[in-house]
Parts: sequence; structure tokens; C-alpha cells
Amino acid sequence: MRRRGPDFRRPVRRRFSNVIWITLCGLVIFLFIVVLSRKNRKPNPRSVYTKRSFRHDKIIEGLNITDEMLSPDSVTRQLNDQISLAKAFIVIAKHSNNLQFAWELSAQIRNSEILLSNSALRRTPLTTSESEAAIRDMALLLFQAQQLHYDSSTMIMRLKAQIQGLEEDTNSAKDKSSKYGQIAAEEVPKSLYCLGVRLTSEWFKNGNLQRKLKEKSQIAMKLKDNSLYHFCVFSDNILATSVVVNSTASNSQNTDKVVFHLITDEVNYAAMKAWFTMNSFLGVTIDVQKIEDFTWLNTSYVPVLKQLQDSETKSYYFSGTGNDNRTPIKFRNPKYLSMLNHLRFYIPEVFPELKKLVFLDDDVIVQKDLSPLFSIDLSGNVNGAVETCMETFHRYHKYLNYSHPLIREHFDQDACGWAFGMNIFDLVQWRRRNVTGIYHYWQEKNVDRTLWKLGTLPPGLLTFYGLTEPLNPSWHVLGLGYTSVDPQLIEKGAVLHFNGNSKPWLKIGMEKYKPLWDKYVDYSHPLLLQCNAH
Repeated sequence: MRRRGPDFRRPVRRRFSNVIWITLCGLVIFLFIVVLSRKNRKPNPRSVYTKRSFRHDKIIEGLNITDEMLSPDSVTRQLNDQISLAKAFIVIAKHSNNLQFAWELSAQIRNSEILLSNSALRRTPLTTSESEAAIRDMALLLFQAQQLHYDSSTMIMRLKAQIQGLEEDTNSAKDKSSKYGQIAAEEVPKSLYCLGVRLTSEWFKNGNLQRKLKEKSQIAMKLKDNSLYHFCVFSDNILATSVVVNSTASNSQNTDKVVFHLITDEVNYAAMKAWFTMNSFLGVTIDVQKIEDFTWLNTSYVPVLKQLQDSETKSYYFSGTGNDNRTPIKFRNPKYLSMLNHLRFYIPEVFPELKKLVFLDDDVIVQKDLSPLFSIDLSGNVNGAVETCMETFHRYHKYLNYSHPLIREHFDQDACGWAFGMNIFDLVQWRRRNVTGIYHYWQEKNVDRTLWKLGTLPPGLLTFYGLTEPLNPSWHVLGLGYTSVDPQLIEKGAVLHFNGNSKPWLKIGMEKYKPLWDKYVDYSHPLLLQCNAH
């Protein structure tokens, strides 16, 4: 046998390298993991909903829940939408007195809100698995709400009926509030009635008061002195008049030159004299008269007194009935025909010797010196007043009947209104222009109440039309008896007017403004303590 050479070797079989073996093993392991993961994968969430019973399918159909709402990506939005709808149904359920169903909705809302809260705390979105039960339970309740006719159309009908009922209740409440407020405003508080009775008794049993008044006879010259500052108040309210006098005196720079002319009725005359005789007001001169002493105020001269003789007028103002039997409550106030209220149109005849005078209502307080008023140039006009037409509802058309040709032809409906309560009157010009005669003319034209309905302001607007000089608004600040007033206006105001029903001496007075008035009342006075005035 031939021997192979030493360099000859038998070829050896080649084996796979180690790298290849490792790669193959890794591939096998990966395939094994994939197979396992497919076996353990959860079914599609949609399949959960598709496997539901026929009854639940009808619920979904009835609720009209869209595919988008059932999408796994909008679970949070779906829960929020359900909560919003459920809250609306709770209101309707409570209104329908279905408290058990309202409680069930509230409980389910809490469950859904807890899910949303937990999701927000952990900062991960809600999954379908954890929210499926909550969504299903809420869907069942919402479907039940629809079965109870809590749908939109029924809801709208119910709300309309409810709104109509509320409007009727509101109108009824407004009428009652107006009626009771008017009654409260017209009634005299017991404390003020008590004060009047005690003062009247004091006047007649205490001779010292009458002697003291006679000793002041030297004041007669002051009552006619045109170099002094003359003020007038026409009122039957003793305490309110006292506040006007006291506040004016307290803020006057020269009280010796201040003269007050007070006019009341016979019922309160003795009480008024007693109060202003027994109390001192920093040296202010005070004269008290009664309207019954003005004998020239009679039915042949005064249209208002003549109207009181008419049975229809009496029925309208005192009984609240007229031809239509529907007289508004605010018109049914006899004070609108009171001569104390209309005496302001006869000031030149009440004070024939005076040339200039400031008229003050009894529901004002004075917090500045008013002497500069007497040096204001009225430019030949009769009445100096603060205009109130900052808003459109204070123009002439608010107070007068412009459907009447007499009003329409003679007065601009957009003319600026003004206020009674603090007015400076030039009595020389008043007499020269016969302003009282103008007032009589318009009162006689309004005997059937077709030009205006009530009060002294409408005839005042007609009487002083073209004869009124506007004053700086700070002289007279109004509204403290019915509305809120800018504190800066109150601080700067010379005269604050509690016009409206909420007078400061009444229980219905506005609490935030009563301290302004109370500041000028001495509640420690023995008579006020006896009458429990506060």
C-alpha cells in the first residue's frame, strides 16, 4: 500500500460557529414568548360590549351612545359627559319628588368622580377595564331617566310651566311688597305717636314752657329780616323736623343768623311748640305755626282743597277705587292731597316779607354749611334745584302724560327733571311771575288726573318749567331712602335726602344709612327714653 506523504491530511467536517448557535437560540426563545403573549392577550374591549345581553343592547340604542364615546381612548370624557347629564337629571328628579332615583344618581356620580379623581392622582389614564362597571351602571340609570320621561322636550315643557308659575309668584310678591311697604311708610311708629302725646300733655300742664315761649317774642323781628338765612319745613313729624333743624345748626358757621320757619297741623301744633321750646338748637331762631291759621287757604282759592270735595277724587285717593276699580297702591295715599304737602306752592303768601328762602323736606339731613346758597345767582329764575336727569327715567316724560295734547304741546319730553327737598326760592321773582297762578292753572287742568297721577313733583315740573336754575349736584344728594348711593357723593353732599319709603325713623329704613340720621337724635332725652325711641 502506498503511504501518504507527511503533508497529506484528511479533510475534517465543518461545524457551525458559536455565534450562529447563540442567534438561533435567541430566535427560538423570542418565538416562544410571542406565542405565549398571543395566548394570554385580553380580548378586544369592543367585544365586551358586543357580548352583552339583548336588554343592554336596547339600553345602548336608547341612549344613542356613539362609537366614539365607547372608544377606549375617550373613557374619561365619557364619564364626564355621563356625570353632567346625571346632574341635570337629579334636578328634574327632585322637582318631580322622585327622591329615591335622585339619590341613586347622586351615588353613581360619586363613584364615577372617585374613579376620575384616582386617575388624576396617579397621573395615568383610566383603562376600560376599571371604568367599564361605572359606565355601564351610569348608562342604566340614564336610560331609566329617559324611561321616566326626563328627556329634553319634556324637560323644556316642565321648565316653561315652572317659569310661568314663578313669574306669577314674583308678580304677586311684588304687589304684596309694594302694598305692605306703602302701608309701613304711611304708618306712624308707636314711639313717634307716644312722643307727640307726651309733648302735647307737657305743653298744657307746664306753664313754664308757655312763659318761655312768650319771652322769645323779640324773635319777631328776625322772622322778617332779609339779611338772615331763612329756612322752612312743612311737616307733622316732630322728630324728623328736629333732625333737620339740629343738623343744619350743627353744621352752620353762624347759627345766630339762621332762622327756621316750621309749619305743622293743628294736631301736632302744641307738641311741636313744646319740643322746640324745651330744647336748644345752638342759638337758631325757630318759629312754629299751624296751617289752620292761614284762613286764605280755602276751597275757593286752592284747587287741591276744591278737589277734596269731589266724591270720585276722595274714592280714588282714600278708598283706592276709581272708575276702573284698579287704583295702584302707590297712588292710594291721602298725603298727595295734604295741604302741608302742597303748601310749598304758596311760600310767598305764607312769608310775605321775605325775599329769599331755602325749602327743606323733613326727610333730609344737612351736613354742610348752607349759607352760601343765599349768595347763588339764579339768573332771574325762581327755583334753584339739583337736576336729576343723569338717567333717562328722570326726564319729563317719566312724570307726565305725553299722550295728552296739553302736555305734548307745551313741554319738551326730554327736558331735565329736578328734585324737591332742597330748593332755594327767589320770592321776588316768584311774585313778579305769578308762579302760584301757574300752579293753579295746571292743577285745575288735572282734575281728572289725565296730566299726571300723583305727588307734588309733576305739578312742580310744570309750574317751574323754564324758571329753574340748576345747582351743583353736591348740594342735594338723593336716594338714601330706596337705593344705594355712591359713598363719595354722600361724603361730599351738603344735604342728604332719604326720599323713598325707607325713611330712617321707620323699621324698614335702610340700615347702612340710618347712622347718618341717628347722629342728630339725642336718644338719651327723657321723653325719647320714655317712648322707647331708638
